[in-house]
Amino acid sequence: MEEKLLLHKNNGLLVLLVTTLLYIAAIAASIGGGLVLEDGGNPALFIIGIVWLCVGWIPWCGLKVLKPQEALVLTLFGDYIGTLKKEGFYFVNPFCTAVNPAAQTRLHQSGDVDNGLGKNMQKTEAVAATSGKKISLKIMTLNNNRQKINDCLGNPIEIGIAVMWRVVDTAKAVFEVDNYKEYLSLQCDTALRNIVRIYPYDTAPNVDTTGDGIADEGSLRGSSEVVASRIREEIQKRVEGAGLEVLEARITYLAYAPEIAAVMLQRQQASAIVDARKMIVDGAVGMVEMALDRLNENSVVELDEERKAAMVSNLLVVLCGNRDAQPVVNSGSLY
Repeated sequence: MEEKLLLHKNNGLLVLLVTTLLYIAAIAASIGGGLVLEDGGNPALFIIGIVWLCVGWIPWCGLKVLKPQEALVLTLFGDYIGTLKKEGFYFVNPFCTAVNPAAQTRLHQSGDVDNGLGKNMQKTEAVAATSGKKISLKIMTLNNNRQKINDCLGNPIEIGIAVMWRVVDTAKAVFEVDNYKEYLSLQCDTALRNIVRIYPYDTAPNVDTTGDGIADEGSLRGSSEVVASRIREEIQKRVEGAGLEVLEARITYLAYAPEIAAVMLQRQQASAIVDARKMIVDGAVGMVEMALDRLNENSVVELDEERKAAMVSNLLVVLCGNRDAQPVVNSGSLY
């Protein structure tokens, strides 16, 4: 289905003025014709005025007003005749019907939420009644519901995304899919699930996230920009046939599922403790080496291997301990 733009229909103001003047003239003709009819004159003027008063309002049904970034898809007796896209005051065939199957669909997206007022149903019905069949061409944000998905290691995680999108082909959006808003939401869920299962939550060894057969360090937590870009591309491939353009996709929520969150937190804490201990030991060994070298260079004291081992042990205990060491003063001979 190819989109056809109606570019030469913006003469609504002229039709409104002409129709209004004719209606006024019909009222005058009806009144004047009635007076003439009472005097036995020609009743044609009276009949024409009455007929126009009965059918003269029909052209007003063809008047359409569009604001910036709005479109109207028109059909005539089931046939698609074109789309009004540019803002203006239009006149079309009065028997044309505007089509928008998603007019009353309300998702978690801009223009469809109640701003936390707690009156979802009433406000939704009011918005649907006033929005009519016009299609918004503005950039909209779809805040999809959080999903529980297993990552490539089988760990359940919860993730949510926000998708910025807009309608670029109104004919495809209306006629190629049943409801383009619901279609977009479903494709977002599917694309998110396909991409997330490729990545681990955190960096893991021997995991290939790019498909080139080489292990890399990609992860949902560390490579959020790359993951979001792949999600956007996946969604765009799926909704292109529906006349939609996905401008951007962003991860808005990412966490382990509640059933494993506590265990994974302990794992992260243990990993952090091991890394910290490793750093402390590396620093302590370096300080012991420096102390022994300085003692040997300056010939401060001669230590045999046994005394060196005792000194190294004591220094490592002091430097690697969790608590402050209690000093012991030796007032006797070293040997």
